[in-house]
Amino acid sequence: MIETERLTLRPWRAADLDPLAALCADPEVMRHLDGARSRAAVADWMDGQAALQDERGHCFWALERRSDRRFLGFCGLRMGGAHGELEIGWRLARSMWGQGYAREAAEASLAWGWANTRCDRIEGWTVRANTASWGLMIRLGMIRRPDLDFEHPDFPAGHPLHRIITHAVERRVADA
Repeated sequence: MIETERLTLRPWRAADLDPLAALCADPEVMRHLDGARSRAAVADWMDGQAALQDERGHCFWALERRSDRRFLGFCGLRMGGAHGELEIGWRLARSMWGQGYAREAAEASLAWGWANTRCDRIEGWTVRANTASWGLMIRLGMIRRPDLDFEHPDFPAGHPLHRIITHAVERRVADA
């Protein structure tokens, strides 16, 4: 669906469940996301992403390496969150960290969003402790927006995942 020099971002397939479940069972990958997920929970999430793709034409897409079709994780865009805005998100297998895949996929997702939606802003959400994610947001040109921070409804006050910080990028005139 979207191809970059090294990557393909595409809709989900049944064969993605096992590698996605393995990725989501890795405590290090999931440490800023409330811990490892069961295979059943991952299957439900994947079905939800496929439904978003069918309904809206975008979701957090499966991410694979073009050279060998290896499943790396996901990256893409979905509507939601506290503001009902377009969110960019990614999650990669730990063995794929530090190779520029997340940035490459995120840049392609942002370009797709500007070309194929009417949104004026794309947001990225994480927690303050997730320095890798918000560092990538900054490298993508996203600006820290404390005015858009919010409290995650699934976590009580004081929980490390309760306070969500937001970075955002606005549509440029050239993207309109």
